[in-house]
Amino acid sequence: MPRDYYEVLGVARGADTGEIKSAFRRLARQYHPDVSEEAGAEDKFKEINEAYEVLADDDKRARYDRFGHAGVNGGAGGYGPGMGGIGFDDIFDMFNSAFGGAAGTRQRRGPSPGRDRRVDVTVDFVEAVFGVEKEVEFLRLENCDDCAGSGAAEGSRPTTCPHCNGSGQERTVRQTFLGSMVQAHTCAHCGGKGTTVKNPCRNCDGSGRRRKKTVLNVKIPAGVSEGIQIQVRGDGDAGEYGAPPGNLFVVVHVKDHDYFKRKENDIILDISVNIAQATLGDRITVDSVDGPVELSVPPGTQTGKVFRLRGKGIPRLRSDGSNSGRGDQLVYVQVETPTRLTEQQRELFEQLAHTFEREVKTQAGGRGFFDKVMDFLAGDD
Repeated sequence: MPRDYYEVLGVARGADTGEIKSAFRRLARQYHPDVSEEAGAEDKFKEINEAYEVLADDDKRARYDRFGHAGVNGGAGGYGPGMGGIGFDDIFDMFNSAFGGAAGTRQRRGPSPGRDRRVDVTVDFVEAVFGVEKEVEFLRLENCDDCAGSGAAEGSRPTTCPHCNGSGQERTVRQTFLGSMVQAHTCAHCGGKGTTVKNPCRNCDGSGRRRKKTVLNVKIPAGVSEGIQIQVRGDGDAGEYGAPPGNLFVVVHVKDHDYFKRKENDIILDISVNIAQATLGDRITVDSVDGPVELSVPPGTQTGKVFRLRGKGIPRLRSDGSNSGRGDQLVYVQVETPTRLTEQQRELFEQLAHTFEREVKTQAGGRGFFDKVMDFLAGDD
């Protein structure tokens, strides 16, 4: 008597379609006759296929649940075309797993392109604002000088691989339940290059490339920020036997400035003014990345006042390396209160305090908060 189909696939009777499909694919890979060495693997595989064809079809499964094997006439049996919901992707994935491949992978074919290289470069704050050209030094694979990248010794040249006829791939045929299937894999004789070298170059041992220290001048565009990558096409490793080279990626690091700070495309500068400048107003000189700039501090300036110097910020860097204008410089003001006074300064402040005291009494009609502060500063209880 045939085994219960749910038992064959190792799933519960309430299993959904996904669980049934997953169980079938796992067991099919395990018992496929081309890969399994277990005794009776072929019969086991037929049984698994028969169970899946019934349970993966809603109508057949309903008849099987009600009438058992009689309801489906003993199942499909064999390897016929009615695969009960198995699609091409299922078969492709199953065979890749069974034969040691991986679904969706591409076999190597022909010489490999060169790999990308990375180098880090550090610039100071002002260089990042205006751009600079920097010399970078790094190691990369370059074409061998003796064989010009061919890998063959002088007087010889690579020949087409006779095993793959230059395709870089070999093909084998396997007999499966779907019939003959062709499997392509990297040619073991040429490593997927399509050519072989009988007389290799001694300088590079036939690889066609040698590792060398390289020095390049790289243009750092204006407006770069910390961690930005600049791609220099074609300056990575040379490709194998004439294949395209890789690229160079320059990662930029920006040093902190002593007093300038960056906020997006604006430059932040904190300055201090004394109490007289803040009260009476003044014209002062402040630093910018473009040089000294004269700034007018109006009378009555308070701590936290922000002055905007338009166009004195950082260039706005586009993705193509060009710029679209500059940000601004924001000058934040801190009013300094003196902590040490000379006798003359103290006398002047006391005179000033008396004028404020009269003002307060006139306006408020009595002693106010300012009087108490002055008493405290004078040491009166």
